[in-house]
Amino acid sequence: MDNFARCLAFTLRSEGGFTNNPADPGNWTGGHAGAGELRGTNFGISAAAYPQLDIANLTAAVAGEIYRRDYWAPLQGDALPLPVALAAFDAAVNAGLRRSVLWLQQAAGVPADGLLGAQTLAAIKAANALALAREALTRRMDFYASLPGWTSFGLGWSRRVIALAGEISV
Repeated sequence: MDNFARCLAFTLRSEGGFTNNPADPGNWTGGHAGAGELRGTNFGISAAAYPQLDIANLTAAVAGEIYRRDYWAPLQGDALPLPVALAAFDAAVNAGLRRSVLWLQQAAGVPADGLLGAQTLAAIKAANALALAREALTRRMDFYASLPGWTSFGLGWSRRVIALAGEISV
């Protein structure tokens, strides 16, 4: 299995199928609970990010195409070692590309601007991939714990990050 397929498999398992929880801002086309139309999330593809998409009828194959184009390619996933790719890709899907790169940069000890450039890639490649991925996951948990939605969604976020920590160690 190639790196993208492995990363996608984890993320699709974590995201699950269709949901339309009205308390989840991502389920609304306006990006905030109660804003726009409640269309839900499917395979992690949200109405907030893709308001014109038929979320309820989205297939895993189409979700995979979106993930490759809009998340994997900008993260330069093929250039990342697998533990880092797993941590970065799932973080990008769950919290956004910029945040994912910021956590990688913080973990790698380079200036954190949210842009994945040559300096960040060099630092990632020079680091111990497993240690860097674990540090990025730690920073992700720290961020989640600071969010107002922690009370409602924190247990699920924690389960996901812990499962990902196990996945990157395999």
